[in-house]
Amino acid sequence: MEIRVEQSCPQCGGKITLAATHRLLTCPYCGVKNFLQSNGPFRYFLPHKPGTNEEQTLLYAPYLRFKGNVFLVSETGISYRIVDTTQEGFSLPGLPPSLGLRPQAMKLQRLNAENPGRFLRLSREVPVILEKAARLNNLTGKGGKNVYHRAYIGEDVSYIYLPMRRKNSFLIDAVTNTELVDCTKNSSYPLKGSAFNSRWQVNFLATLCPRCGWSLDGEDDCLVLSCQNCDTNWYLGRKGLEQIHCRIVPGGSDTALYLAFWKISAHIPALKIWSFADFMERTNQPVLIGRLWKERVMSFWIPAFKLRPKTFLQTASRVSIDQWLLAKDQDLHTLPNLYPVTLPFTEARQALKLILAATAVSRNGIFPHLPGAQAENITAKLVYLPFIDRKHDWLQPRTGSVIAKSVLQLGRLL
Repeated sequence: MEIRVEQSCPQCGGKITLAATHRLLTCPYCGVKNFLQSNGPFRYFLPHKPGTNEEQTLLYAPYLRFKGNVFLVSETGISYRIVDTTQEGFSLPGLPPSLGLRPQAMKLQRLNAENPGRFLRLSREVPVILEKAARLNNLTGKGGKNVYHRAYIGEDVSYIYLPMRRKNSFLIDAVTNTELVDCTKNSSYPLKGSAFNSRWQVNFLATLCPRCGWSLDGEDDCLVLSCQNCDTNWYLGRKGLEQIHCRIVPGGSDTALYLAFWKISAHIPALKIWSFADFMERTNQPVLIGRLWKERVMSFWIPAFKLRPKTFLQTASRVSIDQWLLAKDQDLHTLPNLYPVTLPFTEARQALKLILAATAVSRNGIFPHLPGAQAENITAKLVYLPFIDRKHDWLQPRTGSVIAKSVLQLGRLL
């Protein structure tokens, strides 16, 4: 479900339409670029029809919108699904359980301090809503008797508010003007709502290099921007732009594209994984343990870009197992053929248990230990790997990892 958002340029006020996945706002009128930053999930509302004295009567009901890959590890194996849904966040008889196709059919508006009305508080925990979304998509039913791990990777969580208006004793849908809630029968529910919270306000960060003031380069949905002037890279974190030291494994003359991976080094005490050799032994890989693998810290190679669930697992597993075949990485100097980073480190970190499960030759040796398999001594860095063009696919020549071009392109929409 592709969601479009109408946003005003903070510089010239021009109306801009962008995808909900975009984090970089480029104004076609004044040319100014800004990063969109929020203290939490982005918040939108459905555009409503004008009414009488609506400033005093509008009441907004929250819906949680989730889009991402849901994974489930159970005794039957690993199941996964792409989930895209909106679920009601306030329990009130009469409210529709979902917004259906309306977020897709209409251009959403971004919530700001100028919005009139009051806002109902979220009355359900986010994990409960996400679990319900997975259940509605028949994922939990495939889990079998024992569920060892559940993960949400590449998730896009946001709030979409349904505007309502009081009319006599009813709350009516301000979009369709249909009756929703009989207030006389639901007087026990807290329907007063609260005012706009300043923490919901989106901040605009200028895309200027904090080090030299040069304009940063990047695409609309990317999380890492580069400065061609001082040869630095900057990551959009919760506190703003943070310098990130990227690495690269140099490719040959046939390299057509570099894809970024989060190289996450960690210890897993519950599985007695301290080194790469330990990982290969615990997952029962059919290879001879290398002489120096005991001295090599275990690193999980997680794609730093969004992919469909099956390809995501295959790519991360293949590169993590065959990482010993890769050449030594070195400092990155900006290149023109770097694929955008769209998966943040916080999401990639959640994939560690999934990779353990996906690489396990024997389930009994790994699956039952996953609930207590907490990673310790975590360090991470962003490393670009070379890929060659093989007509319909991208091939990593050292590890043999293959990603279809169509799948990689589709990942930009996840």
